[in-house]
Amino acid sequence: MPGWQPRLVGLDIDGTLLKWVVGGRGTTHEEVPARVRDSVQRALAAGAHVVLASGRAPHSMTVIADQLGLRDPVDADGRLWIVASNGSVIVRHPPTEIVHEVTFDAAPAVHAVLQRHPDALVAIEERGVGYRVSAPFPDGELGGELIVTRLDDLVSAPVSRVIIRDPQATAEDFVAMAADLGLQGTDYVVGWTAWLDLAPVGVSKASGLEYVAERLGIDAADVLAIGDGRNDIEMLTWAGRGVAMGQSVPEVQDAADAVTGTVDDDGAADELDRWFG
Repeated sequence: MPGWQPRLVGLDIDGTLLKWVVGGRGTTHEEVPARVRDSVQRALAAGAHVVLASGRAPHSMTVIADQLGLRDPVDADGRLWIVASNGSVIVRHPPTEIVHEVTFDAAPAVHAVLQRHPDALVAIEERGVGYRVSAPFPDGELGGELIVTRLDDLVSAPVSRVIIRDPQATAEDFVAMAADLGLQGTDYVVGWTAWLDLAPVGVSKASGLEYVAERLGIDAADVLAIGDGRNDIEMLTWAGRGVAMGQSVPEVQDAADAVTGTVDDDGAADELDRWFG
């Protein structure tokens, strides 16, 4: 791509920008490495729009945006675009404002999954607070406050995203189950573990980034996207250049135009420095 430079950079968070760091007494925490932050700042300085695109809820994404010192290079107030909840929710920040949201009736798909995995946990985002859950999730898997709620109440109204988690199953179990069920009327993606994200049909990080790009007057051909999970596949194939992190599973790497280093080796910085170094 001689002479090419991305006008918009879509970045996944977990496993792309954030890595686990071992602290004192064996404790661990997630951290954005200084090298990655510096590379993001160079992209901003070059005039690129940097858009976080994650399965996370908005309230746990704005924290990362602030850590990175993100701002929009052309907005008078520096307000960012953020693609949250795997593309179901589009946010401007700061202050945090939801500008677009897609919802769906998740009840049929949720009940179909629970017939196969009756002990699975279900979570729905509680905007700005945390999540309403059918039962507590493993520590550290969901950000914010967890509010235990009856299952029927969780899916009684349209929602933008549903998380289903079974600590006793594997990612492979969920991949096979989702393919077998079909989950009509719903799109889905399986995470690194037995973690299933349900979303409205046609909604993904790619559709979220496309929404943002259209409002910025930017073509997909001028977008660089970097990610590591199955929920990044649509984004990597939609962008003019899609790059998978080195630790990605084969199906993610196969969907990408290139593969960079792992998150532990600051692979996102390697790719950003190629265009903004």
